[in-house]
Amino acid sequence: MTLVQAVILGIVQGLTEFIPVSSSGHLVLVPHLLGWEFDHSRAFIFDVLVQWGTLFAVFIYYRKDLINIAVEFVSTLSKGKPFATENSRMGWYLILATIPAVVVGLLAKDLVESAFASPKMTGLFLLLTAVLLVAAEIAGKRNRSTSEITWFDAFWIGCSQVLALLPGVSRSGATIAGGMTRNLDRSAAARFSFLMSVPVMLGAGVLAFKDLFALQTMDDFLLPLCVGFFAALVSGYLAIRWLIAYLSKHSLYVFAVYCSLAGCLILLL
Repeated sequence: MTLVQAVILGIVQGLTEFIPVSSSGHLVLVPHLLGWEFDHSRAFIFDVLVQWGTLFAVFIYYRKDLINIAVEFVSTLSKGKPFATENSRMGWYLILATIPAVVVGLLAKDLVESAFASPKMTGLFLLLTAVLLVAAEIAGKRNRSTSEITWFDAFWIGCSQVLALLPGVSRSGATIAGGMTRNLDRSAAARFSFLMSVPVMLGAGVLAFKDLFALQTMDDFLLPLCVGFFAALVSGYLAIRWLIAYLSKHSLYVFAVYCSLAGCLILLL
């Protein structure tokens, strides 16, 4: 993998991790369209570790929220009142929302990795993302804020995140749609979606590190990883800022149209 390729894929990862058009799908699609061929195991490790760039983008954008959640989570837990404040409850909700994807991801790791090698599957799952976005707009009443999230909401959105283990299903799209079907407004659903990306991407990255160190030769792989990481961080931060502002006034339909066109194009080609 060249540095130019790493930059392009890092930017693609950063933009599409949060914009609901599927980062995993585009990381499969872009190399296929440009005729780039990578070792399958290295490509998968690159995709997962470069997600840490977008993870740091979340840390930076939501740093105050994350600090408050962490401090109040520990404080109320030490006092024996773990659910006493909104931020402490949010910490528990994020843990609960993470469990479904972690369980399914560990049990189906090999199956998920093999799916990433199939552009056809990516096309089909991009169409599924479009369906999820349209369904959320039709079914959601959008009359609840983040402060009104319940235990069942968190678990429901966590189950939606399981779909995003498949290439072509947008993680942000699936979880935002999950939140909206529980009648969260678009901005609230997006905020919870981005916050719950932290433990998932952190865990996936740790597992990928183990695979990285298992490679016999990785010296020539470290520089592209670092370049891709920083490209994803910058583009990811910009994508979060833009999408939060966009969703306060606009629907998800434009992203559903994009996913439909991209999915059909992949299947036709």
